[in-house]
Formats: sequence, C-alpha cells, structure tokens
Amino acid sequence: MNDSQPIVSSSHLVSARSAEMSELEFGMTVSWNAFSRWCVRCMAAAGVPDLTITDVLVLHHINHRARNKKLADICFVLNYEDTHVVNYSLKKLVAAGLVQGDKQGKEVFYSPTERGQQVVVRYREIREQCLISSVDGELNPQIGELARFLRLMSGLYDQAARSASSL
Repeated sequence: MNDSQPIVSSSHLVSARSAEMSELEFGMTVSWNAFSRWCVRCMAAAGVPDLTITDVLVLHHINHRARNKKLADICFVLNYEDTHVVNYSLKKLVAAGLVQGDKQGKEVFYSPTERGQQVVVRYREIREQCLISSVDGELNPQIGELARFLRLMSGLYDQAARSASSL
C-alpha cells in the first residue's frame, strides 16, 4: 500500500472516494502539455515551425493509412467537438502546402501533398531518434496497457461531460 500523499494540482477537487482520480488528472495535464510541446517541437525540427498541436495531430491523421479524410471524420477520430478548430487547422495546412482538399459533392476530402508526406516521414525519423530510442522495449506491454486505459478513461470523461451538459 502506498502511504504517500497524492500529487495533485487542485487539492480542493480531491475526493475521499478517489484521490487517485485527482492524481490521474494532474498526470494527464502535465503529460498532455509535455506531449503537445514535444509534437510541436518535433514538427519544427522536421521543417514546419509554425504549427499548433491540433495542426500536427490533423496532419498526422490525414497521412494515416493513405485514405482521404473529411472534416467530420477527422473530428470524430481525434475526439474534437469543435469542428471550427479543426477546420482552421485544415486551412492552415492547405495554405502551408502540406494538405490538399478535393471537393466531392458537398464534402471536401483532405489528403496529404507530397510535401506533407515528406514532412511526416522526417517527423518520424526525428521521433525515432529523440523519443523511441529512449524507450526500453521491456516497457512496451505497460505502454500498451496504459494506452488502453487512457481510451477507457476518455469514454468515462465523455459520459461525464454529457451528464454535466444536462444539469
């Protein structure tokens, strides 16, 4: 049993029912910020310095599996509720020559340009060099479990958000 105090950022939110939840939330906050900073700096090292975390995530998703993506699908997969934020990223990526849009009927389908593909290849090389090389392969099963746990938690938070919206 761990007798140490939980590490939290908002002690007023610590619940007697689950202090661990506040500890998890603080861990997710600092992890998200570190992850965001990493992605933006890795993309800058790959040659595209003026992207936000949303821009980077959208660019990677558009490159995912070489399938054209529409706005609604990008928002759904990345769990963005505000389509305007993703639409703004798409406009920036098109203007930067990393993504192209192809209007088909009422929908626009986005795909990477050749430059967009080259940038994500370079991003991957930098990721391998700076991040993956530091990961002990024996941690991979735990990393996979953590990934599954975080997806489970996202469902709990989504449900809680729906509940809060109805109050």
